[in-house]
Amino acid sequence: MSRAYADIAFTDSVRAMQSRMGSRAAYAQLDSAPKGRVSLGGQEAAFIRERDGFYQATVSETGWPYVQFRGGPAGFLKVLDGQTLGYADFRGNRQYISVGNLQGNERVSIFLMDYANQRRLKILGRVRLLSDPADPEFSATLARLELPDYRARVERAAIINVEAFDWNCPQHITPKYSEAEIDAGIAPLRAELARLRAEVAELKAKTNAMGPDTAAGLS
Repeated sequence: MSRAYADIAFTDSVRAMQSRMGSRAAYAQLDSAPKGRVSLGGQEAAFIRERDGFYQATVSETGWPYVQFRGGPAGFLKVLDGQTLGYADFRGNRQYISVGNLQGNERVSIFLMDYANQRRLKILGRVRLLSDPADPEFSATLARLELPDYRARVERAAIINVEAFDWNCPQHITPKYSEAEIDAGIAPLRAELARLRAEVAELKAKTNAMGPDTAAGLS
């Protein structure tokens, strides 16, 4: 865990609970760690590009959290640079809860999951929404985010300034596999099955070519 993530996540109440439960000493060293500049590295960028969805939490003006799953083709959440993520916000059920929450509180917490390999990346950031077609920044940003081959209406662009991130413990992540991951996993078995079927067909063809009398003599 980085100093930046601890500074945001470890509030006074959290630190008090850590002390009560006996884990404060393990995390205390982060208080004196160099702050440094938060920047997503190659490992994080590659992980994000492979995801076809993520969980995004916002908070309403009444203090209630709201978690939404955002999905799309793998890589629709784009790493624009080491401190910035972005995605094209596709039209959904038009409740606009997340969008409404972000009008009063720009903070988000994002979880990106790789269930198959039991990996989880947590990101804390601030969101800026762009939706005015007359705004040159909107057009330029959307050109970097939209997916020409994905048939969905884009309503706005979401730009996330990353303030902290952390790779979370894999414990208790139950492995789950998408259809694409299953297909990739059994591809060698399918290839082997096809090879064996071809061999059987070839042997049957040779046997039939010999005629019944020859085949009986070889049996």
